[in-house]
Amino acid sequence: MTRILVAGSKTLLSPAGHVLLNAKGYNVKVCTTLNTTLAQVFDDPPDMLLLEKNFTGSLSGDAELIRSVKACLQKANIPILLVVPTEELGVDMDWNAYPVDDIIEAPFAVEILLVRIRLAESRMLRVFDNNPLSKLPGNTSILGAIQRALDRKEGYGVCYVDIDNFKPYNDRYGFSRGDEIILMVARIIINVVDELAREDSFVGHVGGDDYVFIVREENVTKVCDKILDNFNLVRNMFLSAEDIAAGEFVGRDRMDRETRFGLLSLSIAVVTTGGNKYHHYGEVSAVASQLKHCVKKLEGSNFLVDRRN
Repeated sequence: MTRILVAGSKTLLSPAGHVLLNAKGYNVKVCTTLNTTLAQVFDDPPDMLLLEKNFTGSLSGDAELIRSVKACLQKANIPILLVVPTEELGVDMDWNAYPVDDIIEAPFAVEILLVRIRLAESRMLRVFDNNPLSKLPGNTSILGAIQRALDRKEGYGVCYVDIDNFKPYNDRYGFSRGDEIILMVARIIINVVDELAREDSFVGHVGGDDYVFIVREENVTKVCDKILDNFNLVRNMFLSAEDIAAGEFVGRDRMDRETRFGLLSLSIAVVTTGGNKYHHYGEVSAVASQLKHCVKKLEGSNFLVDRRN
């Protein structure tokens, strides 16, 4: 059950509202003093905080309480819903100093509160899933998108993108430049998919230097070709003149041995869904892993489409 901490006056949440939230599967606890609120946050952090404006007696006190809640390492992203009286909605607020996630006008109907709580839960799931660097959808969304593609009658290409030699590049050029490469590849994928295959498409970021995009099967070849071409056009902007001239660079492999690595390239493994070959996203991931192993052995940037029946 989602546990909601209500910090405010005894009348902030009506008895009927308390009953309705419990009936909808929410565990509600009410704290009417600052000390009991802080004790609850630190001893047993809730999943969500419903805070009455000026609960502490001042805006600075409220802001300090919010900072304490946000600083909770156990649940650092607790959604905070601020209840604001109608007459105070026109007052200018510094929302950077008062970092709540939503506001609710008081007095409110409990049905409105329920909708805002559910919206906050949905928003939290979306934000948590997004990759913090690229802001693209993460693993949960990716698996859902693959399963939706499998469930449709039309054929799709589920395309796994990997940056070749990324780890030794990171070691040589530094993590900051590595992050630039990750963002550059994300932008290329997004722009190409948006330009050539926007309808029913999806782009996600597994993490690190791994991405997934999904396009209709008939668009796979032209999208992959354009992504590889665009990457090759800008790749040298992120390499030193010395490495470009040599066509390789020296780094350490996973066994910490000095090794020569080829310049950055992309490998794309494509699993097609047409013909009802697969029924679960796990099957697609397993085939993609096999394909990635093969395509990464090829020199330079390449894509490989699974043609097996």
